[in-house]
Amino acid sequence: MYDLILRGARVVDPLNGLDAVADVAVENGKIAEVAPTIAGSGREEIDFTGLVVQPGIIDSHVHLGSIWGSPFGPKMLAMAGVTTCLDMAGPLADVLDNVPQYGAGINMAILQYASPPFTFKTSSPSESEMVELIETSLAEGALGVKLLGGHYPLEPKVSSLLVKTALERRAYVAWHAGTTENGSNINGMREAVEMAAGRPLHLAHINAYCRGAVKPEMEECAEAEDLLIANPNILCEAYVSPKNGTRLTCGPDGKILSKVTGNCLRRFGFSEDREGVRAALLAQKAFVVYDAGGYSDLMTGLEALARWEAAGTDVGGSFNVNPPLPRIELARAVRPDGAFVVDAISTDGGCIPRNVILSQGLSLVKLDVLTLPQFVQKTSLNPARMLRLKTKGHFSVGADADITVYDFATQTPVASFVAGRRVLWKGEVVGKSASVICTERGRAAIEARGMKAVTVDPGEQVERLKAV
Repeated sequence: MYDLILRGARVVDPLNGLDAVADVAVENGKIAEVAPTIAGSGREEIDFTGLVVQPGIIDSHVHLGSIWGSPFGPKMLAMAGVTTCLDMAGPLADVLDNVPQYGAGINMAILQYASPPFTFKTSSPSESEMVELIETSLAEGALGVKLLGGHYPLEPKVSSLLVKTALERRAYVAWHAGTTENGSNINGMREAVEMAAGRPLHLAHINAYCRGAVKPEMEECAEAEDLLIANPNILCEAYVSPKNGTRLTCGPDGKILSKVTGNCLRRFGFSEDREGVRAALLAQKAFVVYDAGGYSDLMTGLEALARWEAAGTDVGGSFNVNPPLPRIELARAVRPDGAFVVDAISTDGGCIPRNVILSQGLSLVKLDVLTLPQFVQKTSLNPARMLRLKTKGHFSVGADADITVYDFATQTPVASFVAGRRVLWKGEVVGKSASVICTERGRAAIEARGMKAVTVDPGEQVERLKAV
């Protein structure tokens, strides 16, 4: 007798070539059998007829730290059907400290941010400072580090050296393209690709460099695709929301601190300072992230202005800056060898309220941009491979029983499971705590916090699969 059997759903598993009505059996937190009809019985059986079952959704770019919004990110991701996520910037201790209270039963990998004025005092830290940050972060449970170049950039030479230094220590490295030389645009992307120098690098949210900041947006999109095809060492994702995420914090001189926020203000014709933010909020072009009572939401206008001022300007924010055509093109583009140009669909969400992998991502299927198996490949199988999670992203016997169930017609999650345990059920998040994906060096620190450590080696080579 199996622990659990899910019956009668459309089961989609691109690794095993499955897209059909089938049953899925779970035993001891692992996939035990997938068949058109499982003859045996389960201690629990659930009829999901008319719904879709896929390997648990992996969001490969989220923010869980309160610096970007709130500590509600794990719950908000679970509500969206996500079972695993990659946090892009931490802060590491902030995220881990919040897990006992706010954890929702999902798996999380965390990248510590490597940026001034937070983890470095200046934009040109020494190599010893870099090494200390990397080693300390890995020992405390981080999977690696992220350069927040678009927001808080480092000098070009320092950025390149940091990538090299982190990879030498088999850390996972991600980069929001940009240095003090180039911003968060297609020029910054080109610079980041060149500085990677053939080394493996996760380049964050490719769509962010295709907003028409330097050239017409589709010309930027074409250049981004060419760069990725010519540099297969670059792993990447693009998100499907029109909204971005940033901070609206101003310095003592009134100037905006985040360069991304400055870019957004300039795009809408506002000055890059306190008065510009004020005008953008009143014009309803800028949004403030706020605690809406157990989850984060966005507001604009007079009430948002009041919250921003009351917080001394130090709040998360958002702008509608992501044009639709590059998002569509980046979702469907395929390399000459048949693999996707952009490996995964992400949200850049978490505590930022745009956890829309299902609510907007499935629209790509309905618009015939992607097939449903391709959607599953970009939201589960490919990101699992990016994170070196060999037992996730598919329904092979012995794989982790991480499962997302949803209504394709309404593009809404119905249930989710992590290792066979309910995380989302009947519209409520029932999961607790979290499992943390880290290197072997971080295992002891994570277990000392009372959480399960899932260890991987970010230094392993990633072999891309052809688009199904």
